[in-house]
Amino acid sequence: MKSIKIKALHVFLAVAFIASFTSCSKKGSSKGASSATGWKVNDKKGGFQYNSKFKQQETPPGMVPVEGGTFTMGKVQDDVMHDWNNAPNQQHVQSFFMDETEVTNFMYTEYLYWVKTVFPPTEESYQNIYNGVVPDTLVWRDRLGYNETMTLNYLRHPAYSNYPVVGVTWIQAVEFSKWRTNRVNENILEREGYLKKDAKINEVSAEASFDTETYLAAPTKTYGGNEDIVLKGKRGKTPPASASGKEPTNVYAQRSSGIILPEYRLPTEAEWEYAAIALVGNREYNLYKGQKKYPWNGQYTRSGKRQKRGDQLANFKQGKGDYGGIAGWSDDGADITQYVKSYAPNDFGLYDMAGNVAEWVADVYRPMVDDEANDFNYYRGNVYLKNKIGEDGTVEIVTTEGIAYDTVSNGKIYARNLPGQIAQIPVDENETYLRTQFSTSDNRNYRDGDRQSSRYFNFGNTDEETAAESDKNRMYDSPKHSVSKDSLGNLLKQYDKKERKSLVDDNVRVYKGGSWRDRAYWLDPASRRYFPQDMATDYIGFRCAMSKVGPKSNKKKARN
Repeated sequence: MKSIKIKALHVFLAVAFIASFTSCSKKGSSKGASSATGWKVNDKKGGFQYNSKFKQQETPPGMVPVEGGTFTMGKVQDDVMHDWNNAPNQQHVQSFFMDETEVTNFMYTEYLYWVKTVFPPTEESYQNIYNGVVPDTLVWRDRLGYNETMTLNYLRHPAYSNYPVVGVTWIQAVEFSKWRTNRVNENILEREGYLKKDAKINEVSAEASFDTETYLAAPTKTYGGNEDIVLKGKRGKTPPASASGKEPTNVYAQRSSGIILPEYRLPTEAEWEYAAIALVGNREYNLYKGQKKYPWNGQYTRSGKRQKRGDQLANFKQGKGDYGGIAGWSDDGADITQYVKSYAPNDFGLYDMAGNVAEWVADVYRPMVDDEANDFNYYRGNVYLKNKIGEDGTVEIVTTEGIAYDTVSNGKIYARNLPGQIAQIPVDENETYLRTQFSTSDNRNYRDGDRQSSRYFNFGNTDEETAAESDKNRMYDSPKHSVSKDSLGNLLKQYDKKERKSLVDDNVRVYKGGSWRDRAYWLDPASRRYFPQDMATDYIGFRCAMSKVGPKSNKKKARN
């Protein structure tokens, strides 16, 4: 009995010692203190403020998460077209979000409504802004076909509201993505109490609109500097001043707040192909069980499942004069495009990654993927810009008088920037000096297309080539059409009539996937084609992507 009491006393003393040690150790640190300095974070008296309760990036509207990983990019099936532009190479992409469906007519007409409301085309100074974002509905016309019904109705009639938008150039798709970024973040900031409620509807104008980058860099200049709209502090409550009487800091949402989403953008070619093939469904441990020809499993375009056996798995051209099959249960349900979500999604939950419409991606086209230069988040098309700083030392905001326009080779006019945005200029030596990863602002030609990459480049000659020699010995001998204006504003179109050997230049972009006009061969996610970025068709649409910040996956891993 005595030994039992002694043992119990020892246990009690041990527990008391551990408790006292723990309490002593807690005295050395306080709740919410910095592990670097011990200073209190988010102190009401002032000091360093940070969203220490951030959990994860919220899923953007209309998108699904795509967990990144490694995959074989390029053709793994026979290259019957003999393009030789998609040799297999190993790539890795980070996790990202992607639109569940292609951008629909409904989504795009909401964009048109906003632009028309904020920049009325009835005003001469804004006319080119609206005209520059309207899709080309004439893409449906054909010399020997009657398609006027689509020309007049496809974009705006509610019967086609959930069909993918077409007639959109690559440039227009990029501008839509920028607009979407601003509208989503504007809505989030209103929801969180940093912007006046309903100002985005009732008080927006050409002189007073919201831009995400402007808000982050100079929040007081957002909405034209209207402090009644851009509120100080969450729910409009200004944080208390510090004990020293100084003005409170961090009264506006910042990147460190964790609520502002990254930009909507076009997916890179590597991201699009990775998302389309969805090899995650064939995964076993760290290997893929075989290769996939289509976004679905199997080598055929019809379902082999018992209840849906024989049903088409995508909308594509099945043969000459056959765009959907014989009328009845076994056809693909569409003559032209089809409403989104008509067919089963792939293993990432993405719809129509084969068929319906082909899709623009971000990349400039080259007949090779330079995996020796990079095999991580591969992308050709980087043009690095920076904010323009005015004479007062702050960012320069575009005004209604400072809108810049670009006239492309086919005469179409696009607004390069909009009022309320920060003016952009190319990066210079201040950003590139003594860097190893980039040396110029424009990297579209890197290792392929510039003079140094050409077989005509003379490494021993330091003299600059003449303009004639430079044009003659270009690596890609593509046409150079140009458009200018006379004194009356009439377009002077100069068509390049020289015999050219290529259509490849820095202004052609990759598009991926098959469409309602394509045979089954183009349904392979590895297939790649290109088209001028300032032209549109009735079979190319797009969907947006967004980079994921934080961990690769928010799901707890499960062993197979």
